[in-house]
Amino acid sequence: MKAVGVIVEYNPLHNGHVYHLQEARRLSGADAVVAVMSGPFLQRGEPAIVGKRARTEMALHAGADLVLELPVAYAVQPAEWFAFGAVSLLHRTGVVDSLCFGSESGDLDSLQRIARVLAVEPAGMREDIAHRLREGASYPAAYAGAAAALAPGGVDAHDAAALLEQPNNSLGLHYLIALQRLGSAIQPFTAARTGAAYHEATPGPGAIASATAVRRLLMADGPDAAAPYVPAATLAILHREWQEGRAPIHWERFAQPLLHLAATRRASELERIAEVTEGLEHRLSRALAQLPEPSVEALLNALKTKRYTRTKLQRMLAHLLLNHTKVECSPEQLADGPGYLRVLGFNTQGQSLLKRMKKTASLPVVLRPSTFTHNQLELDIQAQVAYGLACEHGDTRRMFSDYYESPVRL
Repeated sequence: MKAVGVIVEYNPLHNGHVYHLQEARRLSGADAVVAVMSGPFLQRGEPAIVGKRARTEMALHAGADLVLELPVAYAVQPAEWFAFGAVSLLHRTGVVDSLCFGSESGDLDSLQRIARVLAVEPAGMREDIAHRLREGASYPAAYAGAAAALAPGGVDAHDAAALLEQPNNSLGLHYLIALQRLGSAIQPFTAARTGAAYHEATPGPGAIASATAVRRLLMADGPDAAAPYVPAATLAILHREWQEGRAPIHWERFAQPLLHLAATRRASELERIAEVTEGLEHRLSRALAQLPEPSVEALLNALKTKRYTRTKLQRMLAHLLLNHTKVECSPEQLADGPGYLRVLGFNTQGQSLLKRMKKTASLPVVLRPSTFTHNQLELDIQAQVAYGLACEHGDTRRMFSDYYESPVRL
């Protein structure tokens, strides 16, 4: 059985994601799809609009066969470490033959040539990034500029810069770099993004809208507003989550605990939190004292500059909420990769794959966290507890659902 890996967040799963799953099978010729999915908090630092169990159900209904959780230590990270953690999981399963990611360009060849150069980080690249940061660029822009300057023969530097300015192209590049660094035999494919652009805020005329646009519809008018842009199974799951008070989850549901944590910590304590860099602890303290209202949105607006993107600041706030320290999220800690394969759900095909994976995997396969101990898993459980507190009808069992609930079976 050939298996293709996909790296997803499904916040929530929409028609564009169904297209990606179909293309992943077609391009790779795979019989099964293994999805590595972020848990309650996502790469851009925001909480998922619905919980990981609901999103696992969406994935299985849409065509995934086996869903694994990306540990939060990697899920809430810049592209480099998010990609490394996710690709490491696929590599360590021992059953995944290929990886298919979405990209704006569909130009796998150019991305691979750049990845081969960057996989062994060239001398001077970090200095170039630091220089661009001092000039006022955001980190993503600084990295893209430095990477483009090192574009190999056959890839024009200007074209490379334009290529890497697109978010899916940039993330795809990091997947390819991770494959190179791991020496993985996984074969990459890319499916050109179709329909809405990544950040497009409003739906277009077709049936595919961006996740951003879908979330805006959900937040404004509830599940039925998103009906034209999501599969029927996703719509049914969204209705259930809304009715049972588990959605929508958004930053303002965390405003009270987050602002309390930020306001009651000394600058020296804030400085130890992951992504609190370059004096942001002082900027955070000043911003809190001047907020026009006690909301996360007001805090983000007060903190945001050209240098500090909303994504960077959201990740910082997520780390603050979850008490993730710089030590826990350091490159030295992350470089070893995830320490386990946490199974969130599977169907009949996925069950057969899981049976084989238990023999081939180079990491422990975890179906219930109560049977396994690992520092990264403790962070996952804590993240789920924090997420559960934001649910409208929260209870202790829901907060500690990682201990009580078995993987989703479809």
